[in-house]
Amino acid sequence: MVFEPPQRLVRALGETAPDGDDWLDKLPEAAQQAVALRELAVERVQVPGGRSSLVVLVRTAEGTPAVLKLAPGRARPEAERAALAHWDGRGAVQLLEPFSAEGVLLLERLHPDVSVRSLPEAKALLEAAGTLRRLWVEPPADFPFETVAERTGRQAEAMRVRAQADPEVAPLVDLALAAREELLAAPPEHRLLHGTFRQSKVLGGERMPWLAVGPDPVVGECAFDLARLVRDRVEDLIAQPSGAATTRRRVKRLAESLDVDQERLRGWTLFRAVESGVRAGRVGRPRDAELLLEFASWL
Repeated sequence: MVFEPPQRLVRALGETAPDGDDWLDKLPEAAQQAVALRELAVERVQVPGGRSSLVVLVRTAEGTPAVLKLAPGRARPEAERAALAHWDGRGAVQLLEPFSAEGVLLLERLHPDVSVRSLPEAKALLEAAGTLRRLWVEPPADFPFETVAERTGRQAEAMRVRAQADPEVAPLVDLALAAREELLAAPPEHRLLHGTFRQSKVLGGERMPWLAVGPDPVVGECAFDLARLVRDRVEDLIAQPSGAATTRRRVKRLAESLDVDQERLRGWTLFRAVESGVRAGRVGRPRDAELLLEFASWL
């Protein structure tokens, strides 16, 4: 079988490595080797798939449905492996192979085309929040993960550079950076977080109704993790005349349902929305940038 990377993956990797690298060139051969080594039977490449990895639906030599995932080093697949091993199937997809070649993960097969996002909005938020709660555990000793301070520090520097080049975004960037400084002054928790949690990252399963996939794990406070969920379906929020009021109610409802401080959730939601909007503008996605920055202005 020829392992052709989906166009969504090609475009996304082009954004994160605009000068290119050879991972995509080597991907077909790496996938063939990973399949042969494990004696897997390939069903199909998942399309449209993710933005940071090739996902292949396979069966093991015993006939068990599974997923083979290959990701470049900049997507931090070894951190994902460490987090999945620590969660050990509690709230997240099960890692079937604790140790394997770098950048290759063999995972429990979920229902790849059934995510929480397919549910009505209120139900989707409820189920997603319940899944997220199960992931917030103490990190392992000597954890190999970034902290929220480290990750947002890199992001903050890129935001400052962008604001200098684009004065229109500077006021929102200043607000977001000020919120970050205040939030990091007294972080209330030290938990292992999913890192990139949203409704589409929660898939239907057999052993549990919903399980999280695709973490980019980080260690810090729970409000940081929940912040990305606040802006889910941002296109729908922007289209509503009451979008700003709906957003503020969503912050309040999610904070109360997961025992997170509402103001800290609002602050991290602001920072993460501005960071995503600035990044979208930088890589040539002006429509996404416009939506995200308008959303951030409501907070």
